[in-house]
Amino acid sequence: GCNPLAETGRSKLQNQRAVLNQQILRAVRMRAGAENLLRATTNNKVREQVLLELSFVNSDLQILKEELEGLNISVEVYQNAEETFSIPLVPLGLKETKDVDFTLPLKDFILEHYSEDSSEYEDEIADLMDLRQACRTPSRDEAGIEMLISYFLQLGYVENRFFPPTRHIGVLFTWYDSFTGVPVCQQNLLLEKASVLFNIGALYTQIGTRCNRQTQAGLENAVDAFQKAAGVLSYLKETFTHTPSYDMSPAMLNVLVKMMLAQARECVFEQIGLSGIRNEFFTLVKMTQEVAKVGEVYMLVNTAMNQEPVKENIPYSWSKLTQIKSDHYKALAHYFIATILCDHKLQPSDDKDQQEKALSQLYDYVPEGLMVLAVLKDKVQRKQLGKAHLRKAIVYHEEALRVCGLCKKLRNIEVLQEVLTAAHKRSLLKYAQQETEDDFLSLIQAPDILPKTEHKIETIAPQFSKVKVKDFFHKLGPLTVFSAKQRWTAPRTIRLHHEAGELGFSLKGGSPAQVFCLDPVCSAASAGLKEGDYIVSIGGMDCKWLGVNEVLEKLKSVGKKPVELDVISCQDTAASLHSKSATYSVGMQKTYSLICLAMDEDKIDQTKKAPLKLPFLSWGMKNRQKAASTLCLPSAVAGSSQIKKLSPFTLLNTESSLY
Repeated sequence: GCNPLAETGRSKLQNQRAVLNQQILRAVRMRAGAENLLRATTNNKVREQVLLELSFVNSDLQILKEELEGLNISVEVYQNAEETFSIPLVPLGLKETKDVDFTLPLKDFILEHYSEDSSEYEDEIADLMDLRQACRTPSRDEAGIEMLISYFLQLGYVENRFFPPTRHIGVLFTWYDSFTGVPVCQQNLLLEKASVLFNIGALYTQIGTRCNRQTQAGLENAVDAFQKAAGVLSYLKETFTHTPSYDMSPAMLNVLVKMMLAQARECVFEQIGLSGIRNEFFTLVKMTQEVAKVGEVYMLVNTAMNQEPVKENIPYSWSKLTQIKSDHYKALAHYFIATILCDHKLQPSDDKDQQEKALSQLYDYVPEGLMVLAVLKDKVQRKQLGKAHLRKAIVYHEEALRVCGLCKKLRNIEVLQEVLTAAHKRSLLKYAQQETEDDFLSLIQAPDILPKTEHKIETIAPQFSKVKVKDFFHKLGPLTVFSAKQRWTAPRTIRLHHEAGELGFSLKGGSPAQVFCLDPVCSAASAGLKEGDYIVSIGGMDCKWLGVNEVLEKLKSVGKKPVELDVISCQDTAASLHSKSATYSVGMQKTYSLICLAMDEDKIDQTKKAPLKLPFLSWGMKNRQKAASTLCLPSAVAGSSQIKKLSPFTLLNTESSLY
């Protein structure tokens, strides 16, 4: 990973994010304590003081949330260092986490579950912790992506080796919400895996914004990065279906995927016009449809951002930026079609049918009293329709500038203001060049433009198989046998004597070799060997990874001398799974996200007494026995048919503090 103390713009932002997360956590704890005291006391004077304190804490939380939003819209830091005249793209900030010490839990598990000397695995545990620490500050390039994917794949091995489905081993993972700063703590490794996936997607967005958008190669890389970011976030949404964090909820991830694909679409348009846009009829028709498509996708993103429950947590400046981009690109579409109508006259040498067909494809309908071919032939009608499009373009430009001026964060982005102002002035100049004496007589309203594109933009699924990783705990044996889900007896030593060159049993399977067809009267059976035992060592030499032929060769090489075998027997265990924990959609345990919790209200028996409303963050022992997660989410209140709005800054517990 990068040096966490390096004074780069990106590292400063991440350090500020970490500080804000701690301040939010402190304020949330204060709020929890104040609310608990408010419930417990009956003294009116104390209640007044607590209510006053709560108002201060709520105000403080709102200020901290706005500061966190400011970090999320600090897009200039992530853009390419080259001078550019383009609207900035929006990256995702990396999720912050706390340090995790795997040493004692893994060493205890190795000793208890695998019956091996845990001191021999200290280096492997240190490697795992070093890799996790490095993933907190990944470099903004393919090497950083590869490192995050390596850790994600390594977690798959760790999960199978050390995290049994029936209990927890005492490792607590804490991750902070990227948008609200509220911490989520769980002993479930799936929270760690989901958060690493989110950071892979976030790093792809940062790579995309860093690309040089003044070159063809840079724009191609940006399109690729945003498509890959959308693919990772889409994979996260489909695989981890109920994550207890707002930034990884299905609704939020759906919006983020749309936003990344919209930014990829924007880069495609810039790629088309990079070499310049020729003032030619069919070229302008193509550009009109392409830029109208960009405006349409940003309009859909803005609509999604303003829907519940995403609206409460998405940065306000992001929502306004998508609205600005939608208006800006719609204005460009009307400007291009106005240029077609005002600058190009139908010449005798032109193909009238082709021009009529091309122009008619831009409209869903034509204003009443006009026909496309008549507009092409009639100079007055062309000019009137062209000016109508220019007026609509100016309206869109002015709306974009107005929204930009109302948002404090966007108002401070100079390049955004420059691009919007330049486009507005260009449309005004074009309109001023037209004859104005018939303006009051023209009642034509410019029709909407149909978007169309020849360039397909879709998500690119993550290619985890391209990154090769080696299991840190390879020495424990083949994962198909030596996993946390299976239990064995402690290794037993069998002293084996050859009987007339016969072993008294056969071997089967891959590695490790398994005893098969054991003769019940042979010396090995008398020494304690059982049918189905796995041979893990021969003469003190580890053979977990040896196949049947290799084990037989070792046994034959001993000759007639007695040899000691270490064997283990598998124990059948019935796994009793927890009913609630972070969900991995492929057959794992289930919990409920904050957004989905209130959906279960109708299922509660109406005759039951309504329980007390539980807090957002609760570390009570009573709840810990019920659920695998150390984060207990608020339960729905019986008797209510409406879905409650859940605020990430609401702490309501009456039982316990954070830890």
